[in-house]
Amino acid sequence: MQLVRGLHNVQPAPAGCVATIGNFDGVHLGHRQILQRLRDRGEQLGLPACVIIFEPQPLEFFRPEQAPVRLTRLRDKLELFSAAGVDRVLCIAFNRHFQHMSAQAFVEQVLVRALSVKHLQVGDDFRFGCGRSGDYAYLQQAGQDHGFTVEPTCTVTLDGQRISSTLIRQKLLAGDFSAAERLLGRPYCIQGRVLHGKKLGRQLNAPTANIQLKRRHAPLRGVYIVAARLADGRVLPGVANIGVRPTIEQQNEIAHLEVHLLDFNENIYGQRLAVEFHHKLRDEEKFADMAQLRAAIAEDIRQARAYWA
Repeated sequence: MQLVRGLHNVQPAPAGCVATIGNFDGVHLGHRQILQRLRDRGEQLGLPACVIIFEPQPLEFFRPEQAPVRLTRLRDKLELFSAAGVDRVLCIAFNRHFQHMSAQAFVEQVLVRALSVKHLQVGDDFRFGCGRSGDYAYLQQAGQDHGFTVEPTCTVTLDGQRISSTLIRQKLLAGDFSAAERLLGRPYCIQGRVLHGKKLGRQLNAPTANIQLKRRHAPLRGVYIVAARLADGRVLPGVANIGVRPTIEQQNEIAHLEVHLLDFNENIYGQRLAVEFHHKLRDEEKFADMAQLRAAIAEDIRQARAYWA
C-alpha cells in the first residue's frame, strides 16, 4: 500500500482511481464493507482503490476539547487499511490553509487534478469545503461536470444498531469488550513500543512493559485483563493498567499503558507490543500507601490467572 502525505506529493495518475473520504476511526466492520465495495468497484474499472483521510481529523482541528477519543492512531489505521486491500492512502494536512479551501477548489484540486477520480464513495450526509458548503448533491453535479460517478456509502447494522465509531467507544467505556469485538470484527487493541520506565513494577512484584500511548486522551481507563502479541508472534496472557498512576505520581495528567505479562521475564525493550483488551477488572484507584497498591496488584494478577485458566 502506498501512503502519500500531502497533495504536493501526489504523482500524476492518468488512469485515475476510485476513492472514498472519511475518518475511518477504528476501521470497524462498517468501514470494512465500504472498503470492500470500493475495491470491488476498482476491480470492475481496473483502477486502484484510494482512501482520503485528514490529519488532524477536522473536529480535532476546530474543537480539540470536544473531539472524540480516537480508537486507533494513524499508524494502526494504516496497517488496517493495508490489511483490507487498500492500494493508496492520501493523508491531507488539515490546517488553516485547507480550512479555507472552497468546495469547488476541493473537487478540482484534490479529486480531479491530483487523483483523477473516476468513482467516489461518500456518505449521503458528507459535507466539505469552507463553511461546509459542499454536500452529496454538489458532488453528484461535480461528477457530471468532471466525469466521475458518485455512490453513497451504505449503512451497516448489527443487531439492529448502526455500526459506528461512537457506538464502539460507548461499548469500550462500559467494559463490554465482547460487543466491541463484534462491531470491530476483532478484539480491541492498542499497539506501541515498549519503553524504559522507572522500574517501579519490579518493586511491586509485577514488572511491566511500559507503552507510550502517543495520544491526548486514552480510549480506556482502568485495570484490564489482556492478551499481548509480541513481535515474534507469541501471544501471552497478562493484566494491564491504563491511567495516570495516582498513588505514585501526584500531578501526572498523561495516561500510560503498563502491561504485566504472566510468567514472563524476557527483555522486550524497543519491541512493538499489540495489547488486546478482554475484560475490565476495576477502575484505577489512589491507594493510601504502596502496601495497599501492592496488594491490589497481586489481586489483579490472581484474577487474570483465573480468567485465562
